[in-house]
Amino acid sequence: MPDKLVPVFEGEADVRGAYGGRGSAKTRTFAKMTAVRAYVWAMAGRDGIVLCGRQFMNSLADSSLEEIKAAIRETDWLLPHFDIGEKYIRTADHLPGRVDYSFSGLDRNIDSIKSKSRILLGWVDEAEPVTEEAWTKLIPTLREEDSELWVTWNPESERSATHKRFRLSDDPRFKIAELNWRDNPWFPDILERQRVRDQRERPDQYDHIWEGGFISVLEGAYYASALTLARHQGRLTDLALDPLLSINSYWDIGVRDATSIWIAQTRGEQIRVLDYYEAVGQPLGAHLEWLRSKGYGNALCVLPHDGAKADAYSAVRFEDHIRQAGFAVHTVPNQGKGAAMKRVEAGRRMFPRIYFDAERCKGGLDALGWYHEKRDDARGIGLGPDHDWASHAADSFGLMCVVHQSSGQLREYDDDDDEIGPSGGY
Repeated sequence: MPDKLVPVFEGEADVRGAYGGRGSAKTRTFAKMTAVRAYVWAMAGRDGIVLCGRQFMNSLADSSLEEIKAAIRETDWLLPHFDIGEKYIRTADHLPGRVDYSFSGLDRNIDSIKSKSRILLGWVDEAEPVTEEAWTKLIPTLREEDSELWVTWNPESERSATHKRFRLSDDPRFKIAELNWRDNPWFPDILERQRVRDQRERPDQYDHIWEGGFISVLEGAYYASALTLARHQGRLTDLALDPLLSINSYWDIGVRDATSIWIAQTRGEQIRVLDYYEAVGQPLGAHLEWLRSKGYGNALCVLPHDGAKADAYSAVRFEDHIRQAGFAVHTVPNQGKGAAMKRVEAGRRMFPRIYFDAERCKGGLDALGWYHEKRDDARGIGLGPDHDWASHAADSFGLMCVVHQSSGQLREYDDDDDEIGPSGGY
């Protein structure tokens, strides 16, 4: 096995696992080690089950069956001790005990797993999408004192139940290793050619596919290439608020959905994005309190055109509510037809000038990496930006970029749209 996995299988553990990118040999190693364990138990006269699960498994074709068969067949000393059929694997009859393999999909069959007796080992492969509910139901089925849970997965999101439960745990009985292509001493030439090709042609996806990184951009997302370049150029970094520069907050106003705000300062040609905020179903006061609590109480609030709309009940405009709370306000006029794509084009144009605080802006950056075109695949037609969870962050970001590509300063206006003076500029 790869050297990095040797400590994972040494000594006692409740959970053993590996995560990382493609071509690391983690799946084949764990498949082989299930057979080694099954052989050891059968030689000791024990009977039981090796349960192999995946979140989604509509048939045995979706299971680890063929991977385990291949692992056993390539190991000369293991092969004589197993009975391998078209749809089953079990230890051979000449051994004192008997261990059978069982395959289950956790999305459909999780309740039936609870009825399986004497589960000696549970191995969940492709575990990234496994839900917290599935983990909660699966783990108590491992009732034997020396039974173990094994987990292998390719990370996608740090919000996943698998990441939170296993990578973030400091339990000393969890033995988890990161494994990528360079850790595989048998990494084949054909995969090396594919890896280099992806590095050259799919840089937006390369880190996730081969280096075990989280998905930071959706393939085809509007800002995918720009984000990848910003990351490589070190523009996703650690930024500090400059007390000598004015602060602007750029809003997307949510009534029934999310309100999002980006916080930015400008230093020369640089746009320094310091923070990101998003909330659903909260009153205006909550958004303004966030600004104050973070030290942005003197920020100019830059609103989209609907900031000038009057509330249906009070007949007071959104911008007036903010102004009454003590904030300066600038409302950007309606850009007319195609406004969403105008924001996208402004974002792409301004992106090379933008630096982000990687930690405080993470939620917004995730949204920018997802923001993409809605398509009619049957006809091959693009339908413009998709309005989903990412669009609020993208709209307020685009508003910021539209403002910054203009030549004038931001100014506050009174109720009659008469200019009353500059409010921070950009």
